[in-house]
Amino acid sequence: MNHMNHKIAILFLAICLVSGIFGMKIDVSAADRVQDYGEELVIVIDPGHGGSNGGTTSGHTIEKEMTMATAMAMYEDLTKYDNVQVYMTHTEDIDMDLKQRAEFAQSVNADFLFSIHYNASEYHTMFGSEVWVSCVTPYNAYGYQFGHLYLEHMQEKGLFIRGVKNRLNEQNEDYYGIIRESAALSVPAVIIEHCYVDEERDAEYIENKEDFAELGRTDALAVAKYFGLKSSQLGVDYSAEAANLQPAEADKLVPSTILDKTKPDVCEIELVECDYETGDVQITVRAADYDSPLIFYCYTINGGADWSRLEAWPGCNTLTGEYTDTFQLNLQIPLGRRPNIAVKAFNIADLELKSNTLRFDQTFAAPKEEKDSEVTVSGNELSVEATPATQPVEHEHKTVGTTTFMPVYSELEEEEESVSVMTFLKLCLVLVIILFFIVLTSQMVHYHKRKKRRQRR
Repeated sequence: MNHMNHKIAILFLAICLVSGIFGMKIDVSAADRVQDYGEELVIVIDPGHGGSNGGTTSGHTIEKEMTMATAMAMYEDLTKYDNVQVYMTHTEDIDMDLKQRAEFAQSVNADFLFSIHYNASEYHTMFGSEVWVSCVTPYNAYGYQFGHLYLEHMQEKGLFIRGVKNRLNEQNEDYYGIIRESAALSVPAVIIEHCYVDEERDAEYIENKEDFAELGRTDALAVAKYFGLKSSQLGVDYSAEAANLQPAEADKLVPSTILDKTKPDVCEIELVECDYETGDVQITVRAADYDSPLIFYCYTINGGADWSRLEAWPGCNTLTGEYTDTFQLNLQIPLGRRPNIAVKAFNIADLELKSNTLRFDQTFAAPKEEKDSEVTVSGNELSVEATPATQPVEHEHKTVGTTTFMPVYSELEEEEESVSVMTFLKLCLVLVIILFFIVLTSQMVHYHKRKKRRQRR
């Protein structure tokens, strides 16, 4: 009996040892879905806007028409899955406030509400996809796991990914009403911002109704994978997908979803090389944000009078929090100009930090073979200020050589300010002296007049 117990003990230890060894190889980047639901899943799809609220009209189509087309395609696909009840908050072009939408979701015992939207920015410069989630637990974790999975699909399509995040109002509540109202009724909700309707790099994804529907089908696929759904009709089984989500805890906020409130910490540029005859300028850009990834940059060649369009920050991946902190930027400066170059870095909250300014000590001239020919200039053709933001200077990322020309750096601004102050003080001193002599002369004239009057008496 003791011999048998000994063998069992050895076998048990061996099993534990093997399990431990294999356990060390488990991919810790994957986790089970935090959210649970009953035997039947209930999903509510909310087409954003409607009725008198058309949403953004910056693009070629009104947003409410886009969201309806996307939501309908999403609805049609999700109804093909087993053990799923799918509802729409509305299918007609009607006015419906955010609280009514959340109340409808609660009335059907929704396990999740997906609010469908398209984006636009004030200056028509932003681009990419993002998902907004709640700041309330456990809905923050639910939204994060879905949003991360969904944006991976959008990334595969080629869209720039702006991240999974939440936004607070002045009362430290969810800023977006549909998320706030849903959380108050214990309904998980997210806002899917597919892309920007007013930016050319997103335009190719939303050219027609079929594009809107295709995005809706992507939404449905992400939902099916998030919940691990099966479809006898489609012949697919995503039950294993629900165990490959990003780690999250129901009772804690996911740190990466907390929107950064501070601008980037570092942004500086340094000249690498320039050629005054060809207009080629190469600079090194160094930047960092210790709270969130950098996602965009732009540059100016005229000291900030105009800025280029936003560019994706090299190496940026908001899903992993990674970005490249140093890169080379090649610019082609138009001949006849004397540039003042600066760069702005933007973090995930779209907060910006401007770099130092590189000021050059001479004008970029025409090549030698062109100097002998007659050149006529009219208006602002060669004016730096005339460079429009919509027509940026040619540029590229490239590793470059050593410095051959040195610009006058931004430290000269302080010298110029010092000279201006000294000039102002000198002018003030001259004015004081002139006033002094005027007053003195006036007093002397007045004195002689009084003296003459006394002599007459």
